[in-house]
Formats: sequence, C-alpha cells, structure tokens
Amino acid sequence: MTTQSRAAVYLVACLSLFVTGCSSLFTETLSPAEQAIEDQATDILAKMTLEEKVGQVIQADIASVSVEDIKKYNLGSVLNGGNSAPGGGKTADPDAWIALADQYWDASTDTSDGGVGIPLLWGTDAVHGHNNLQTATIFPHNIGLGAANDPDLIGRIAAVTAKEIRATGLDWTFAPTLAVAQDDRWGRTYESYSENPDIVAAYSGAMVAGLQGEPQSDGFLQGDKVIATAKHFVGDGGTQLGIDKGDTIGDLDALLKLHGAGYGPAIANDVQVVMASFSSVNGTKMHGYKELLTDILRGEMGFKGFVIGDWNGHAEIPGCTATDCVASLDAGVDMYMAPDSWRDLYKNLLTAANNGTLDIARLDEAVKRILRVKIRSGLLDGKKPSQRTTSNSDFLGTDEHRAIAREAVRKSLVLLKNNNSLLPLNPSQNILVAGSGADSVQQQTGGWTLNWQGDGNSNDEFGAAQSIFAGINEAVKAGGGTATLSVDGSFSKRPDAAIIVFGEQPYAEYRGDRSDLVYEKSDGEDLALLQSFTSQNIPVVAVFLSGRPMWVNQHINASDAFVAAWLPGTEGGGVADVIVADAEGNARHDFTGKLSFSWPKLGDGAPVNGPDAEGALFSLGYGLTYKAHKEVATLSEDAGIDLADNFDGDILERGDAAAGLSLYLGDSSNANIPAPALVSASISGAVKTRGIDYKAQEDAREIIWSGATEGQFSVRSNRVVDLADAGIDGPIDLIIEWKVEEAADGRYHIALGCGEGCGGEVNASNIVKTAKGKGWTSAQIPLTCFAEAGFDPSKTKMPFVFKTASVARIAIHSVKLVASKSASADCTRYMQ
Repeated sequence: MTTQSRAAVYLVACLSLFVTGCSSLFTETLSPAEQAIEDQATDILAKMTLEEKVGQVIQADIASVSVEDIKKYNLGSVLNGGNSAPGGGKTADPDAWIALADQYWDASTDTSDGGVGIPLLWGTDAVHGHNNLQTATIFPHNIGLGAANDPDLIGRIAAVTAKEIRATGLDWTFAPTLAVAQDDRWGRTYESYSENPDIVAAYSGAMVAGLQGEPQSDGFLQGDKVIATAKHFVGDGGTQLGIDKGDTIGDLDALLKLHGAGYGPAIANDVQVVMASFSSVNGTKMHGYKELLTDILRGEMGFKGFVIGDWNGHAEIPGCTATDCVASLDAGVDMYMAPDSWRDLYKNLLTAANNGTLDIARLDEAVKRILRVKIRSGLLDGKKPSQRTTSNSDFLGTDEHRAIAREAVRKSLVLLKNNNSLLPLNPSQNILVAGSGADSVQQQTGGWTLNWQGDGNSNDEFGAAQSIFAGINEAVKAGGGTATLSVDGSFSKRPDAAIIVFGEQPYAEYRGDRSDLVYEKSDGEDLALLQSFTSQNIPVVAVFLSGRPMWVNQHINASDAFVAAWLPGTEGGGVADVIVADAEGNARHDFTGKLSFSWPKLGDGAPVNGPDAEGALFSLGYGLTYKAHKEVATLSEDAGIDLADNFDGDILERGDAAAGLSLYLGDSSNANIPAPALVSASISGAVKTRGIDYKAQEDAREIIWSGATEGQFSVRSNRVVDLADAGIDGPIDLIIEWKVEEAADGRYHIALGCGEGCGGEVNASNIVKTAKGKGWTSAQIPLTCFAEAGFDPSKTKMPFVFKTASVARIAIHSVKLVASKSASADCTRYMQ
C-alpha cells in the first residue's frame, strides 16, 4: 500500500467515526493560536542552553530523583511508576501529592542559575481512574468497558479521571491504551478494550476528548483537563504467543490497519502524546523503528505532539543500554522514560551532543515538540499546583463519580448462562456469598491499583470502595432477605441460593503472561466450591473475575448462572444492581454487556478472534439478557491440552523441549522470543540456534552467542511445575549432555526460575571451561545449589536457563533431572 493510500485509510476511518477535526489531520497551515504557540516555543528554544535541552527530553521516576536534581538538571518530566508514591510508600494522602508537585514546580521554574525555568510535566498511569490513590474512583478495566460498548460512557469516565488527576496537582496521564489484543495469553489483555479494532477506534476519540477536552474549544487542555497519551504504538496487542514485549509479525499495512485503528481518532482529537511500545514489529524494536515512529506516525497519520518512550524501553534497542541510546532519539522518541537510569543517560546524551554523535537539529526538534505541548496545556502560563482551583482532594471519589463507575460496572457485565432463569435472584431469600473474590476489593480491582501489580491491598486501604459482597448484602437486605458471607462456602443453615465470586488474582504486564487459558485444573479449589453446592441441589450463581476470557467449561457446567464480571473496580454494588431483583422480584437493571473478546472453546490459548471464529465457545458480541433468554447445554470438559502432572524429569530431549515445555531465546531486547524451530534467533541476533547431528539427524541444538550483548537460551514450563512430581527420591542433580565447541573467556551462568523475583543462579564458568574442546560430555550440578541461591523447586517455571555475554558455541543434546549419586552437595564452586 502506498503512503498516499494508507493516509487515505486513516482519514476515512476517522471520518467514519464523525470525529471533530478529522480534516485537520493532513492540514499544515497553522491557526493563529497555534502560530502563537509555535512562536513562543521558538523563542524559548533559542534561549536554552544545551544542558537544558538535554534535560527536557528526559523523564525520571519520583523514587529516583530529588527536588534538587530537578533544579540542577532541568528535567522535562517526572512520573510516578506503579510502585512510586510521594514519601516513598505504596500510597500517600492527596495533599502529599500536591505538596510534592509544588516542590517540583518551584525547582523546575527556578531561574537563579540564569536558566529559562521551564515547568516540568508530571505523568501518571491513571489507566482505570486515578488508580494510585486510595480515595480515587477506580473504574472497570478496559476489557470490561469494551463489553459495555458505550462511547458516551467512556467520555464521562475520562472526564472524571481527568478531574481526579487534577485534584492531586498532576498534569498528564499515560492513557488510553489502544491495543487490539489478539492473543489472550498476553498479561495486558485487560488493558485492551477489544479484539475488534472498530470498538477500540470508537472508544479512542471519546477517551481522548474526555481527558483533554474538545480540540479547538476554549476548554481544551484547560481547567480540569489533562494531557492524554495514546499507547503503545504500535502492535503491542499482536505479539507472538501473547508474550509481553514480544514481536508482532506480519504485513505492515495489515498490521497498521488492525493495531493502528485507534490512533486516527486519537490524533484527530489532538492527542498530545504517543507512547512507543516495548514490543517489536517484524524483529525491529519500536523504540528504534524510525519508519513507524517518524515516517508513518507523523508523516502519514499527522501526529503533532511528542513521542515518549516506555519504562527504559530505549535500553532494549540492539546496541543500546538504559544509560546510552542516541538511536532512540534518532528514530523519533522525543522524551526518554528513564526512571532510574536518567542521570547517566543525561551525561551520555550531553557527551554525544558535544561530540557530534547526537544531531543537535534532532534534539531541538524533540525539545520544541515538548515545549509546544507544555505551552498548549497552559503549563507555562499557569500557577503552581496548590494555587489551582482544580487541586482539591474533595474532588476524589465523590458520589457523582462513583455513580458513573457503578453504571460502568452494570454495563460491563456479560451474562453467559442463566439456566432456568435463576437470575435475577429474589432478595427475600437466604443467600450465601462465597469465594475468594466475594469480599476482596483487591481482586475486583486487579492490577494497576494502588501499586503496579495490584496485590497486597486490604479492603481498608481503599478509602472509597464497595466489595461485591457489600453490594449484594445491601441489595438483599433492602429486599427483606439475608446475605451471608462465607468465603469457604461453609454454612449452618441451608441457603436458598449461593453466589460464588472467584477468578484471577491481580497481575500486571508480563507477570500476567500465560502459556494457556485454562483457569484451573479439575482438582481446583474454585471448581470444588461450585460443585459442593450443585451436589446439594443448591442453585449456584458464578461471578467470574478475570482480565481475559478463559477456559472455564467445567465451572460453567457447575453453575446455573454464569456472569463474566471482568475486573469491575471499586464499585462492587454494580454487580448486585443487575443480579439481585427488587423487593417485588423484578430486575432492577438488565444485562446489556456483550463480549468484546471471543470466549474460547479450548484452553490451549490459540488466538480466537472475530465474530465467526471457529474456536469460539461464545462469539464476539455474545451476551444474554433477561428479555432474551436462552438455555446453555452442558459443555465439553475437554480443554484440548494435557492438564495432567506428568513431569518426569526430562527438560530437553534430542535438542528439543520435552513435553509440556517450550524453548525461548533472549537478549537485551527481549528475553522471551519463542524458538520452536531449530533455526531461530533472538531479536538482536545476539543468540541463535541451529540443529546439528549427534546420535541421529539434528538431535542436538547448537546455540551460538555473538558476544554483542548478553544472550540466553531457556526452557520454560507451560504451567507451574513442582519438581517433586518427577518422582525422584533423594538428592537430585541437573545433568547436561553437551559439546562446548567454542567459549571465550567470560562469565557463564545456569539458572532455574520460579517466577518474578524467585530463582537461583550458579556460576557455570568452570564447567564450561572444563568441557571446552572435549567433545560430547556431561555436566552435573546439584539441584541444592540452585535452591541455596533462591530457587523454589515447587514453583518451577523455567527449569533451565543458560546465559552469557561472551562469544560461545555450545551444542546441547539433553537436559534432565536424575537421582544424585552423592548424598551431599558441594556448591562452593558454583557460588563464585
């Protein structure tokens, strides 16, 4: 597709949504107001020193920068990461946010050193409300909002979010996420409105306008409006196997049509910032992809704001590090998100500017783009945060705001099953409410809530919230009945009906990546809880909390009614509004939610997308109502994958991953590139593989490290494995049958992993050196040595990782666990 025809596609898509200002996408003539902004930015830029310019293109995390640093380095921006709050705790009072914003304002506008004194921007991940605040209104995550299919509601949610962000003195949110998630194994699926690009496009403009105000209006970016960020450009929802930060592969025009669908409407509504994706497109990291970030985003799509990187995303470009990466600026990133690397990045960018490695014209271009946004938003002519009428903690979690969030919960619920018209429940009954999510605000709000992962949050940490049980209890009491909370499902008086609230525990980003979509196996606790009621002929309503569709056929079979509630946020009462009738037994609200993601027929996780997808159990757009009743027959309980615990100790066999395991390659660009083929390579090419012959044709895999950066070869389990299931009695050794053909001097490590922050690594340099040039040999490492280094065998996710930054060529035939011949293990040689 030509540049002209691709641009026409964006314009047609934009106009089809009736977005105000679409025609301005391709208009170069500046309005008088924009010309004034241009003139002011030009004047400021001319007065800036090189040091000030470099400072403006850097964003630091508040946990890693002081107020004095802001003054000294003239930084353009700060952010509060998912685990950063004023004062260094998990959360802080609203007044503490305003006070710190004041300090940053004073430091950045200080001109005592003769500088220009440009106010910094403070950005935050307010992705479902101002979700770092305990008293804020937390809305359903995007996947639930997609099921509501209500752009007007989205605009109102955005307006509330903007007002609550402004209430704490902040200027900027890293939202909306415009990913069109295609593989639900991705840990960020719940941040996507839909697998359907039309829904994402319809929401995009509404969200941006709600956050920023209507473009070309007097209220644009003024008052209680904030700067919005369209993210993550582009293809973040299409990576292979749904791997976070992975690679999206395919024809570029088709990819842009699908994954770029939300950007036209966002740009038409004058979104001020676009965030580059962590992921790659056809092997090229987005943070270094000039054709997409500059030629297409700006030249064809007409984006006029500035591009910000993601959290140290520039470090993943081949040849770059977190502290040294001119390539990202060259490609089109205007502001580096360098949370903890900012200081050395500043020094290296300054050095590059002085020695000619960094193009000053490109630096000036980036700074000017940032200045335009700051001027346009009124930041340079404004007051410091505490003096703004919008900075007021009373605006957080108001009744009006919570009412909109509760409406969003009602509209997001999707009814998958309602046999015998069990719902709505008569409130005059004795109703038992059970399950881990019944009275857990943490579970119903999910990730990106109070902290990055959304975990470790007790109910009393939420200053404005209602659990699902509390909402049910309120509705049932109003109808004359009794609601009893019993998380484990035990009871002394037989209930008339049971509501079981269960589902995924909170997660965010890559920690939520999965290898399949089976919620739990046949011996799962939640399934047993459901079946305990059905076995007693007690009617069961299942309320499923999840960040994606999952294979829950057994759970649906064990329920009379099944509701997909997604991650509804703080207003749990919205669930009761729909599933509990009024005192006369009539529905107070009908179900209106429709699936914005296809619900899978099998649990293998293979992508299922589109309204007519063969692999869908419940198709895109499915959703029952009280008025349109339909009985759901018993579903197949064949997940399509082997769920048995059959690990026998084999990790790598004949150069390939053993059953239930998969091979991956990784480097500084991404550690999670699938390598099912014998000939595979990491994104930067730092590590490659090919098949070679040992005892039979291509029964070994040769791994080649270039030495350009650290590369790793890993074997990963599709589900968490307990190594005790291998049935090996006594001490266990890890045995590697290999041929070390080439190994330059350097460090070599073997590791076993058990999840984020859990794992054990040993120094394998000596055994590599010993095996070098000896042909096919075996290396033996006691499992105890990995355990001493922090590995938990009962939670194994990566039963083998080999990594080095040295030039090396090593062939591996097999890796396995075997019974040790020695009763004791000497680990000293591996701990150097």
